[in-house]
Amino acid sequence: MNDQYSDACQMDISDDDILMAMKDISGYLDITPGDFKEIYRFAYMHAVERLTSSVTARDVMTREVVFVKTGTPVEEAAEILDRHNISGVPVIRDDLSIVGVVSEKDFLFHLGAKENKSFMGIIAQCLKKSGCIALSMIKQTAADIMTSPAVTVSEHTPVSEIADIFREKNINRTPVAGRDGKLLGIVTRADIVRSSCATGNAASGGQ
Repeated sequence: MNDQYSDACQMDISDDDILMAMKDISGYLDITPGDFKEIYRFAYMHAVERLTSSVTARDVMTREVVFVKTGTPVEEAAEILDRHNISGVPVIRDDLSIVGVVSEKDFLFHLGAKENKSFMGIIAQCLKKSGCIALSMIKQTAADIMTSPAVTVSEHTPVSEIADIFREKNINRTPVAGRDGKLLGIVTRADIVRSSCATGNAASGGQ
């Protein structure tokens, strides 16, 4: 796992982490301040990986999930995102099974961001036209604009693996699905950062 959370919190480092870090460095080690810093950097990465691999989605997920249904009008979906100050929500069927995710990116894409590639590009396009380009979406539902299938994880997926998924897929959240595909919770980047800090503080005795 990368040291992407190294600035977010302090992590307990064990003797095993240091030994593993030393093995990562090739050649003879003459311990200088620079060498120690390099060992610390590798040891920190091993500590983060060790601690976060024991934490799963079940431990960090939000269980009271804000969601929309496939038939939710896009206007209502936009209001939900605004009201809860979030940038995306799972889209579910009536039986709570997850079918997709609707995010700000999906709104921008269907407003023309596929050509403009930016929010200001959308504004420029809107100003050039006599009417608001969002009117073309007025009769659409969440199912019409969602990204599907959704990238989901199980409640047993390690947080370290979820962090890799976020980076590889360039996403900020993932619904947590049960074996039946139904919504159990959601994990965001912020949840992972908080869990890394909490785990590190607990391992170091809260200091």
